[in-house]
Amino acid sequence: MWPSVMKTLLFLVLYLSCTSALYFHIGETEKKCFIEEIPDETMVVGKYKTQLFDKTINDYLPSSPGVGMHVEVRDPDDKVLLSKAYSSEGRFTFTSHTPGEHVICLYSNSTKWGLFAGGKLRVHLDIQVGEHAIDYSQIAAKDKLTELQLRVRQLLDQVEQIQKEQNYQRYREERFRQTSESTNQRVLWWSIAQTIILLVTGFWQMRHLKSFFEAKKLV
Repeated sequence: MWPSVMKTLLFLVLYLSCTSALYFHIGETEKKCFIEEIPDETMVVGKYKTQLFDKTINDYLPSSPGVGMHVEVRDPDDKVLLSKAYSSEGRFTFTSHTPGEHVICLYSNSTKWGLFAGGKLRVHLDIQVGEHAIDYSQIAAKDKLTELQLRVRQLLDQVEQIQKEQNYQRYREERFRQTSESTNQRVLWWSIAQTIILLVTGFWQMRHLKSFFEAKKLV
């Protein structure tokens, strides 16, 4: 009973952690990258907003439209899924095709804000994964769904997302098992190689000593 309860709690934690919001500071030539573990065939939506530091009031203000961000996303195979320049505030969307760690990098596509901002640009970033990335208000308006139908749609999407998370955890366990078996096999072969080297070295030393004693006529 307890293992099943622990698995359920684990999947709930993973499901609830499918969205993350943060902010960070970035320089003109600096690139910030984040790693998101994403199941396959999962939609990801990122929303961001930039703020420039005004030295006259010592505070952050909304940045001008000329200051934008360049977003680059790479999958676990290092293939580029998204590489596009955006304005000072917006959203980007991509869908994963391979389960694993996806790298999301952001950097400024402008070099004209440094003097005004004092070299500081604050970026607010909100990354939503899976069911959290779906705008159900638009779906309800487009498909003319009732509140009950919309709730059923949400529950179905949540179940599908949990299944994807379970499949991803099984994929990670399989990769970990393969890595463990490969490491154990290498350790075994290294131990065998060390034993063979010791036996060969001991045999060579015995032959060398025997030849030495025979040359000295001690035996």
